[in-house]
Amino acid sequence: LQLDRTETAVNNLNPAFAKKFTIDYHFEEVQKLKFALFDQDKSSMQLYEHDFLGEFSCTLGMIVSSKKITRTLLLGNGKPAGKGMITIAAQELSDNRVITLSMAGRKLDKKDLFGKSDPFLEFYKPGDDGKWMLVHRTEVIKYTLDPIWKPFTVPLVSLCDGDVEKPIKVMCYDYDSDGGHDFIGEFQTSVARMCEAQDAFPLEVECINPKKQKKKKNYKNSGIIIVKSCKITRDFSFLDYILGGCQLMFTVGIDFTASNGNPRDPTSLHYINPMGTNEYLSAIWAVGQIIQDYDSDKMFPALGFGAQLPPDWKVSHEFAINFNPTNPFCSGVEGIVQAYSACLPHIRFYGPTNFSPIVNHVARFAAQATQQEAASQYFILLIITDGVISDMDETRHAVVQASKLPMSIIIVGVGNADFAAMEFLDGDSRVLRSHTGEEAVRDIVQFVPFRDFRNAPKETLAKAVLAELPQQVVQYFKHRNLPP
Repeated sequence: LQLDRTETAVNNLNPAFAKKFTIDYHFEEVQKLKFALFDQDKSSMQLYEHDFLGEFSCTLGMIVSSKKITRTLLLGNGKPAGKGMITIAAQELSDNRVITLSMAGRKLDKKDLFGKSDPFLEFYKPGDDGKWMLVHRTEVIKYTLDPIWKPFTVPLVSLCDGDVEKPIKVMCYDYDSDGGHDFIGEFQTSVARMCEAQDAFPLEVECINPKKQKKKKNYKNSGIIIVKSCKITRDFSFLDYILGGCQLMFTVGIDFTASNGNPRDPTSLHYINPMGTNEYLSAIWAVGQIIQDYDSDKMFPALGFGAQLPPDWKVSHEFAINFNPTNPFCSGVEGIVQAYSACLPHIRFYGPTNFSPIVNHVARFAAQATQQEAASQYFILLIITDGVISDMDETRHAVVQASKLPMSIIIVGVGNADFAAMEFLDGDSRVLRSHTGEEAVRDIVQFVPFRDFRNAPKETLAKAVLAELPQQVVQYFKHRNLPP
């Protein structure tokens, strides 16, 4: 499917194309892209009429995670097309600026017979139809002609469509419980004008009631509205952090407890079918192939738990599935899959199903990353399991501690066991507490039963599992006040 094409750069072997391609970005999907270059010879719109100069294929995730990539142009057979290179850069388009306004009033008109006014403000921007459109209303301050409203923050796009010169109309009313609010006065301004206000130098604007102005000769105003401060800041997005160089560090934890069944038996969850897959492998593939684009060295630790290991057959709850404890890293998702298949014949499935050692293992690395005081690494632990957690208290405690770290946990439940405990760890319905009563700072566990996706296309599992991850990354770095 052709998305778009650039202009033609005439008689040029080092073209820089002005045309930009706009693509909706979805972290939880693999978005494949192909860039093909042609030498325009005829004025035909048909591509086969022009000479092919080479092409390059990648995913949007690869471009975004590098911010800018330069690669060799290839022919259809995968061989280099001469010396040609292509450079692709990514930039986020969405306007994520927010504006924070702190407003007050002085000597506003008194509207109530027996008391003072109860003032509030309304902010309007011009709509497409030329009518004023309400964008924000402050709270009501009771019984005062000198109100001080709470500071408020709105997206800049909401307040002025991102255009700081656009006119903004501010109207001041006296609140009445019957809904017939009395008009005090109004003025027009712009974000650019309001941003002149600073804490030491507030901006003062006369609040005018046009009717009174017409009627009364010596009418000055209906009070003063004060912009105490006005600040524009950026509300960073997941893409800002990724474009800023944040790496997603991916670890897999695999359940090798006896309840999975003997891997040589076709009824076992670890049995690799003639197609070369099982639910464990499907889950590793679905999640791993998305995350691997965001990790520059693509080296992923893969750990097992709940098995007895040779030569002394001790039970381990955090062992490297490549049997190399000092270097548990596998190269890419393919490496994890190979190490998994290779280790199955050499271990004895056992138990119990303890999660906390693996959660704490990744948390140790995440804790080290926090010492850098930069948004440089975020850890994702994928645990694939067939059943009930044996060390629930320890696991709850481990997750609550991990919620303070740059880390998220994805649990995929395989088989048909009762996953009630997993649902409990996934704090969607209520805040997770440890057995000591400490609350998780944020929800970092996403649980998904594989059986819901058995007959669905494999992309849907990745979507379900990874949809919450970008928010979790942003939420963590915001909480720590770390910019990209």
